[in-house]
Amino acid sequence: MFPNGEAALTVAAKRYRVGIAGAGAIALASAAWLRRAGHGVTIWSPGGRGADALRTQPLEAGGIESFSVGVEVADDAAGLCAASDVLLVALPVNGHRRVMDALLPFLRDGQTVIVSSMASLSSLYLHEAAVRAGLQRLTVASFGTTVLTARRESGTRVRVMTRRKAVGVSALPGARVDEAVALCTELFGEGFSAQGSALASALANVNPQSHGPLAVFNWTRIERAENWPQYHCMTPGVSRAIEALDAERRAVAAAFGIELGPIEAHFARSFGTTSEKLADIAAELHAKRGGPPGPTQTDTRYLSEDMPYGLAFVEALGAIAGVPTPATRTIVDAASLVNGIDYRRENDLVGPLGLADETVAGLLGRL
Repeated sequence: MFPNGEAALTVAAKRYRVGIAGAGAIALASAAWLRRAGHGVTIWSPGGRGADALRTQPLEAGGIESFSVGVEVADDAAGLCAASDVLLVALPVNGHRRVMDALLPFLRDGQTVIVSSMASLSSLYLHEAAVRAGLQRLTVASFGTTVLTARRESGTRVRVMTRRKAVGVSALPGARVDEAVALCTELFGEGFSAQGSALASALANVNPQSHGPLAVFNWTRIERAENWPQYHCMTPGVSRAIEALDAERRAVAAAFGIELGPIEAHFARSFGTTSEKLADIAAELHAKRGGPPGPTQTDTRYLSEDMPYGLAFVEALGAIAGVPTPATRTIVDAASLVNGIDYRRENDLVGPLGLADETVAGLLGRL
């Protein structure tokens, strides 16, 4: 273990060929971690040329450990799938549908696709599309949060800040969840456990509940590109808003038979915090970590990803289950107002998944 409690890198007993769709912070951090553990790694940048520098230069990781590794770069989705036994989708959720559609014609039965992190049931979208395409033995695994936290410093440099100590894993089909947990353990090391369903994974992610109020109530800082440490700005008032959203998340989950712990328990598991109240947890993290800095661009994923695929998704589930979500609605409305974007309309998964006409029993049956 590292001094601050994160799990250490370990060398894998079994080696896999892992293809990573994405070239952002989590994709690069995962590539570095997996390659250092002995797995083969190929990266594909769906957005264009984001991984090109890695064709000729090593990937350099800093943070909890410093090292350099070499990775392969695929030209397209076909090349990534051909080179890989396991695929990791490591990009913002607003790119999941497009990238999954690109991968789908080239996926093979027997492969596993890990979605990190999954939201708005993007893994169900891929699973059902794969079944329609005749792939009966494809496994789609989901993380409710990322295994690593990281910052991309350049096209060849990434700072890995945390390896979470505990990460839940779900699978589609659900009967393969134990195999998915074993695979993730072989890839990343210990700390994985089975979650009951992909919906549990989607609702286990507390980023939307924490990021939404942080962004809305610090919006002028974002617009002015100020340097603001986000845990320091998670004041008691902002914390109360986050707690209200978290209570609605758990109420919606309960309507689907899913029991989730409070957001305070998430911080304790992920970062080893000991305080009981959220505002005190934020102060503890600020004192311990001195950050991370809050976003400084108005297209931050705190809105572009967490609003449509996190909070608006909770709203949609609440409508299915008859659970009121007034606090969640308020934050989505406020974010849409200040940024001039209807974030509910930005979700490109709710429609194809048919959630507007779904029932609790019907959705649970699909999972």
